[in-house]
Amino acid sequence: MRSRTWGVLLAALVLVVAGCAKGGKIEWESPVEKTHPLVGRIWDVKAGAFISEDTLVARLVATRFVLLGERHDNPDHHALQTKLLRAMFEAGRRTAVGFEMLATDDTPAIVRYLARSPKDAAGLGDAVNWSRSGWPEWRFYQPIAQAALDANVPIVATNLSKAATDAVRRNGLPGLGPTLTTQLRLGEPAPDMRLAMTRELRESHCGQMPDNAIDRMADIQWARDARMAASLARGGQRDGAVLIAGAGHVRRDRGVPLHVARQAPDATIASVAFVEVDAAGQKPADYAAKFGADALPFDYVWFTPKVDEADPCEKLKKATETETTGK
Repeated sequence: MRSRTWGVLLAALVLVVAGCAKGGKIEWESPVEKTHPLVGRIWDVKAGAFISEDTLVARLVATRFVLLGERHDNPDHHALQTKLLRAMFEAGRRTAVGFEMLATDDTPAIVRYLARSPKDAAGLGDAVNWSRSGWPEWRFYQPIAQAALDANVPIVATNLSKAATDAVRRNGLPGLGPTLTTQLRLGEPAPDMRLAMTRELRESHCGQMPDNAIDRMADIQWARDARMAASLARGGQRDGAVLIAGAGHVRRDRGVPLHVARQAPDATIASVAFVEVDAAGQKPADYAAKFGADALPFDYVWFTPKVDEADPCEKLKKATETETTGK
């Protein structure tokens, strides 16, 4: 009788989730490669098959920790994050929502602001000096925060504090000190993992950074991922948590999921990456090399149009010249 009752409840949940996921055709804002055959499709990496939005939502609803990885300046990625988050809330989940973009230093400002305006995400950006943070405009993230406030769930500042980041930049991982290192359950990454991290960082900075700087950046990334995982585990004690972060942070092989598994060994974890398509990549497997891997390092990949066709190395070069010349 008990199994039959559970079966009825599960069937009802699936129906509710399916209803929540339906949101009509997506109006893509990013202009490049809108007609690419992969755009809008969701790839289940382990199964090697495409799945529907309804199926993805049902699986996320049943997962304690959900990690949603973005390209920071792609508005479509933020729209999809909001869509998934609202679908989970409508299905009955009450997960905390953590942001990579908010460091633990921001927590007091968040608490003060929400005490005054508990249902208004519009002013939260100003409360944490978002315009000076270097992240894309708050308007991209405001709908995500608003979804959390509408559902009356916590907004969690997950990232490493400025002081801790500076300490790692000066002294490597030992700069965190024994107390924080223990709290984060942090050890050194395995040699092959560290090599992969430094290689990725070197390539993403177009070979323009010296090796010692790359080593420190790898330390900071490792520590930040561990801090985000610990923040999620703590903030998600009630009903799990969702993390909004860059796609590199949600990769299964060496990102936040690895650290979440240390913080909450029995918890289920799902990693979803929103990935821009490329004209040369016609199959999901073609995108593994983008992440320096033999296979896509996520549980699910949702393909989207591209923001632009700009060469990232040229963009970095121009940004560096602007910083140097002030023009």
